[in-house]
Amino acid sequence: MSNRSSEHYVAPIEDANVEVDALKLKERKSNLWLDAWRDLRRRPLFYAAVAMVLLVTVMALWPTLFTDVPPNSDCSLSNSNGGAVAGHPMGFTRQGCDIYARVVWGARTSLAVGVLVVAITAVIGIPMGAIAGFFGGKIDSFLSRIGDIFFSIPYFLAAVVVMSVLSDLRSVWTIALAIGGFAWASLARILRAEILQVKNSDYIMASEAVGRGRMSTLMRHALPNSLTPVIVTLTIALGAAIVAEATLSFLGVGLGDTVMSWGNDISKAQTSIRTAPMSLVWPSLALTLTVLAFIVLGELIRDALDPKARARR
Repeated sequence: MSNRSSEHYVAPIEDANVEVDALKLKERKSNLWLDAWRDLRRRPLFYAAVAMVLLVTVMALWPTLFTDVPPNSDCSLSNSNGGAVAGHPMGFTRQGCDIYARVVWGARTSLAVGVLVVAITAVIGIPMGAIAGFFGGKIDSFLSRIGDIFFSIPYFLAAVVVMSVLSDLRSVWTIALAIGGFAWASLARILRAEILQVKNSDYIMASEAVGRGRMSTLMRHALPNSLTPVIVTLTIALGAAIVAEATLSFLGVGLGDTVMSWGNDISKAQTSIRTAPMSLVWPSLALTLTVLAFIVLGELIRDALDPKARARR
């Protein structure tokens, strides 16, 4: 039996067109905030809400970009309840003031009150909720009882009482303190519940195991990972604060007549609703769109930061 030898031809490497199978990993950074942004930028309603918020913000900061007409000093009774004319697209109030100018300048007051209320709510509510939830025990019981007291008092009713007592000191700061000083309890409860879930995580135990203090662990790890519901709550609360300010001004216990406010204009226009309804419609429309924009923005952020809500869509 003969041994047969076979020759094998091996092609040179430079002539061979060889494809080697390789595992290609998709290098795409991913975290909670990036995933939320990718979800938000696919939703047209997000751009509409942001556009409205930016418009009101620019209007509040630089009202002269939108109108050169003074909102109070250029009033004439000869224009009382007048319709739209050149240079005055929304007509005139009962006192003959330009409605468009008052709507533009009123955005500053409404937005200022909303931002101050949110700031006061955050300054009080975040420390109260974070410390109560993280440390627990007697500290939690004490701070929670304080929060329960404020939570049981309707902040709108408390603001009415405060503004009635401080009728001689009515200002943006006074009304913001009256609203925000009683509205922080709900934020503290939400943050406390979130901290209670976070503080049992492995990274919290690891931080304490390496010798980091409890307060340092709270500020460095627990609180930053619990701010998602806080951001959503404060965004929606800003719109609610604008509504509260307008309602207080409408009832006559908010800002004085000397302060430009959508609530004041709505209150004054109710007497002319049959003869000149547009003086009531325009400030009401501005208030509605602004509040709606903040509420929609808050709800969209909430859905985007919730992986379960993203998966259902």
